[in-house]
Amino acid sequence: MPALRRKATLVRSSQNENILAMTDETTPVYLDARLTPSRSLSPTAFLIVMAVVILVSFVAGMAFLSMGAFPVLGFFGLDALLIWFAFRHSFRALNQETCVRVDAEAIALTHRRPGKSPLQLDLPTAFTRVDLLLPERKPSELRLSYRNQTWVIGRFLTPSERRDFKRVLERAVQRARQERYST
Repeated sequence: MPALRRKATLVRSSQNENILAMTDETTPVYLDARLTPSRSLSPTAFLIVMAVVILVSFVAGMAFLSMGAFPVLGFFGLDALLIWFAFRHSFRALNQETCVRVDAEAIALTHRRPGKSPLQLDLPTAFTRVDLLLPERKPSELRLSYRNQTWVIGRFLTPSERRDFKRVLERAVQRARQERYST
């Protein structure tokens, strides 16, 4: 059974003021999904990895320092710093998310990435196509198409997750279309 949400409507009061009011009319929501990249390294595991990298760099640096090669100690420190920056960049890329909401009227997409303004789209459910492109040498792409525009969603999902999400999304769109055109 789809979730129900209240619909906000614009109502005129007796003093000719526009008031946004919640009405008793409800619209079923067939899919409300939040897609995020999977994290392969927890914050605790990251601290452990960095502690090991720093420890190995320090011990190796001290070994070279005892042999008289003192500049090597700085390069080991630089290596540890570069590894930390690479992890930081990777973790920042993991903070993106895509929200997909399907009801009888529209497919609402919101994609958020760090440092960029969110992309928000409302595509009509009745005319939006869901496709999964499977090229031979490139990763698969889950696409939503409306008119002559195409949007790729879930780039961070694995191919099997894209295939599963396509099935779920198609099923939700199909049920939304059935509701819309059943009367």
